Amino acid sequence: MSMITPVALRHRIRLLLSAAALLACAAAPAATLQPSAMAPDFTLRSMDGPNLRLNEQRGRVVMVNFWATWCGPCRQEMPHLNKLHDKYRDAGFVLLGVNIDDNARAATDLATKLGLRFPVLLDTDKSVSRLYDLGSMPATVLIDREGRVRHLHRGYREGYELSYDQQVRALLKE
Repeated sequence: MSMITPVALRHRIRLLLSAAALLACAAAPAATLQPSAMAPDFTLRSMDGPNLRLNEQRGRVVMVNFWATWCGPCRQEMPHLNKLHDKYRDAGFVLLGVNIDDNARAATDLATKLGLRFPVLLDTDKSVSRLYDLGSMPATVLIDREGRVRHLHRGYREGYELSYDQQVRALLKE
Protein backbone atom coordinates (compact mmCIF):
# COMPACT_ATOMS: atom_id res chain seq x y z
CA MET A 1 0.00 0.00 0.00
CA SER A 2 1.46 3.34 -1.02
CA MET A 3 1.50 6.29 1.28
CA ILE A 4 0.39 9.76 0.16
CA THR A 5 2.92 12.36 1.10
CA PRO A 6 1.73 15.55 2.83
CA VAL A 7 2.71 17.57 -0.26
CA ALA A 8 0.70 15.28 -2.58
CA LEU A 9 -2.25 15.39 -0.18
CA ARG A 10 -2.23 19.21 -0.13
CA HIS A 11 -2.03 19.22 -3.93
CA ARG A 12 -5.05 16.88 -4.22
CA ILE A 13 -7.03 18.95 -1.74
CA ARG A 14 -6.28 22.13 -3.71
CA LEU A 15 -7.41 20.43 -6.92
CA LEU A 16 -10.62 19.22 -5.29
CA LEU A 17 -11.36 22.68 -3.84
CA SER A 18 -10.69 24.33 -7.22
CA ALA A 19 -13.00 21.87 -8.95
CA ALA A 20 -15.69 22.44 -6.32
CA ALA A 21 -15.42 26.22 -6.76
CA LEU A 22 -15.72 25.91 -10.54
CA LEU A 23 -18.78 23.69 -10.19
CA ALA A 24 -20.37 26.12 -7.73
CA CYS A 25 -19.87 29.00 -10.15
CA ALA A 26 -21.27 27.04 -13.07
CA ALA A 27 -24.31 25.95 -11.07
CA ALA A 28 -25.03 29.38 -9.59
CA PRO A 29 -28.00 31.10 -11.23
CA ALA A 30 -27.39 34.19 -13.32
CA ALA A 31 -27.86 37.47 -11.54
CA THR A 32 -31.54 38.30 -11.51
CA LEU A 33 -32.40 41.14 -13.84
CA GLN A 34 -33.47 44.22 -11.92
CA PRO A 35 -35.14 47.49 -12.96
CA SER A 36 -32.60 50.30 -13.50
CA ALA A 37 -29.85 47.82 -14.42
CA MET A 38 -28.38 48.00 -17.90
CA ALA A 39 -30.07 45.48 -20.19
CA PRO A 40 -27.61 42.74 -21.12
CA ASP A 41 -26.58 43.12 -24.75
CA PHE A 42 -27.13 40.28 -27.18
CA THR A 43 -27.07 39.51 -30.89
CA LEU A 44 -29.50 37.02 -32.41
CA ARG A 45 -30.46 35.95 -35.90
CA SER A 46 -33.83 37.24 -36.96
CA MET A 47 -36.50 35.04 -38.50
CA ASP A 48 -35.94 36.98 -41.74
CA GLY A 49 -32.20 36.18 -41.73
CA PRO A 50 -30.02 39.11 -40.61
CA ASN A 51 -28.64 39.39 -37.11
CA LEU A 52 -30.01 42.02 -34.76
CA ARG A 53 -28.07 43.46 -31.81
CA LEU A 54 -29.88 44.98 -28.83
CA ASN A 55 -27.32 47.77 -28.30
CA GLU A 56 -27.99 48.99 -31.84
CA GLN A 57 -31.47 49.99 -30.64
CA ARG A 58 -30.15 52.66 -28.23
CA GLY A 59 -32.16 55.85 -28.47
CA ARG A 60 -35.38 53.88 -28.81
CA VAL A 61 -37.73 52.35 -26.27
CA VAL A 62 -37.38 48.59 -26.61
CA MET A 63 -39.68 45.79 -25.53
CA VAL A 64 -38.11 42.33 -25.53
CA ASN A 65 -40.70 39.59 -25.32
CA PHE A 66 -39.48 36.03 -24.68
CA TRP A 67 -41.91 33.41 -26.02
CA ALA A 68 -42.23 29.81 -27.19
CA THR A 69 -44.54 27.94 -29.57
CA TRP A 70 -45.68 25.57 -26.79
CA CYS A 71 -46.72 28.46 -24.51
CA GLY A 72 -50.49 29.12 -24.55
CA PRO A 73 -50.29 32.54 -22.84
CA CYS A 74 -47.62 33.54 -25.41
CA ARG A 75 -50.03 32.84 -28.25
CA GLN A 76 -52.77 34.75 -26.44
CA GLU A 77 -50.49 37.76 -25.98
CA MET A 78 -49.18 38.01 -29.57
CA PRO A 79 -52.13 39.88 -31.17
CA HIS A 80 -51.84 42.51 -28.43
CA LEU A 81 -48.11 42.85 -29.08
CA ASN A 82 -48.80 43.33 -32.79
CA LYS A 83 -51.17 46.20 -31.95
CA LEU A 84 -48.64 47.76 -29.58
CA HIS A 85 -45.93 47.51 -32.23
CA ASP A 86 -48.16 49.12 -34.86
CA LYS A 87 -49.31 51.89 -32.52
CA TYR A 88 -45.86 53.10 -31.37
CA ARG A 89 -43.27 52.01 -33.96
CA ASP A 90 -43.21 55.42 -35.65
CA ALA A 91 -42.65 57.11 -32.26
CA GLY A 92 -39.32 55.39 -31.52
CA PHE A 93 -40.57 52.05 -30.15
CA VAL A 94 -39.07 48.68 -31.08
CA LEU A 95 -40.61 45.36 -30.16
CA LEU A 96 -38.39 42.27 -30.38
CA GLY A 97 -39.88 38.82 -30.00
CA VAL A 98 -37.24 36.35 -28.79
CA ASN A 99 -38.33 32.79 -29.49
CA ILE A 100 -36.68 30.11 -27.34
CA ASP A 101 -37.74 26.98 -29.25
CA ASP A 102 -35.08 24.45 -30.27
CA ASN A 103 -36.73 24.25 -33.68
CA ALA A 104 -36.45 27.55 -35.56
CA ARG A 105 -38.84 26.24 -38.23
CA ALA A 106 -41.65 25.78 -35.67
CA ALA A 107 -41.10 29.35 -34.44
CA THR A 108 -41.11 30.73 -37.98
CA ASP A 109 -44.25 28.79 -38.90
CA LEU A 110 -46.17 30.03 -35.84
CA ALA A 111 -44.97 33.62 -36.24
CA THR A 112 -46.17 33.55 -39.85
CA LYS A 113 -49.49 31.96 -38.88
CA LEU A 114 -50.04 34.61 -36.19
CA GLY A 115 -49.09 37.39 -38.63
CA LEU A 116 -46.40 38.89 -36.40
CA ARG A 117 -45.26 42.23 -37.77
CA PHE A 118 -42.37 42.83 -35.38
CA PRO A 119 -38.92 41.21 -35.60
CA VAL A 120 -38.77 37.65 -34.31
CA LEU A 121 -35.32 36.61 -33.09
CA LEU A 122 -34.26 32.99 -32.72
CA ASP A 123 -32.62 31.90 -29.46
CA THR A 124 -32.41 28.19 -30.26
CA ASP A 125 -29.46 27.63 -27.90
CA LYS A 126 -31.22 29.58 -25.10
CA SER A 127 -28.14 31.74 -24.46
CA VAL A 128 -30.11 35.00 -24.32
CA SER A 129 -32.97 33.59 -22.26
CA ARG A 130 -30.38 32.26 -19.76
CA LEU A 131 -28.67 35.67 -19.77
CA TYR A 132 -31.97 37.35 -18.84
CA ASP A 133 -32.97 34.50 -16.45
CA LEU A 134 -36.61 35.52 -16.16
CA GLY A 135 -37.94 32.13 -15.11
CA SER A 136 -41.36 32.24 -16.78
CA MET A 137 -42.93 32.23 -20.19
CA PRO A 138 -43.78 34.64 -21.65
CA ALA A 139 -41.45 37.18 -20.12
CA THR A 140 -41.34 40.82 -21.18
CA VAL A 141 -38.64 43.42 -20.52
CA LEU A 142 -39.11 47.13 -21.23
CA ILE A 143 -35.89 49.04 -21.83
CA ASP A 144 -35.55 52.82 -21.94
CA ARG A 145 -33.68 54.89 -24.54
CA GLU A 146 -30.44 54.66 -22.56
CA GLY A 147 -30.53 50.86 -22.42
CA ARG A 148 -31.74 50.48 -18.83
CA VAL A 149 -34.34 47.93 -17.78
CA ARG A 150 -37.38 49.83 -16.57
CA HIS A 151 -40.13 47.20 -16.30
CA LEU A 152 -40.25 43.41 -16.03
CA HIS A 153 -43.32 41.29 -16.64
CA ARG A 154 -43.32 37.57 -15.92
CA GLY A 155 -46.13 35.57 -17.50
CA TYR A 156 -49.20 36.97 -19.19
CA ARG A 157 -52.83 37.44 -18.25
CA GLU A 158 -55.59 39.24 -20.08
CA GLY A 159 -55.23 42.95 -19.34
CA TYR A 160 -51.41 43.06 -19.12
CA GLU A 161 -51.43 44.79 -22.51
CA LEU A 162 -52.97 47.86 -20.82
CA SER A 163 -49.95 48.09 -18.52
CA TYR A 164 -47.61 47.61 -21.49
CA ASP A 165 -49.33 50.46 -23.33
CA GLN A 166 -49.09 52.85 -20.36
CA GLN A 167 -45.46 51.98 -19.68
CA VAL A 168 -44.40 52.32 -23.32
CA ARG A 169 -46.21 55.65 -23.64
CA ALA A 170 -44.52 56.97 -20.47
CA LEU A 171 -41.06 55.86 -21.65
CA LEU A 172 -41.58 57.46 -25.05
CA LYS A 173 -42.40 60.78 -23.35
CA GLU A 174 -39.11 60.81 -21.41
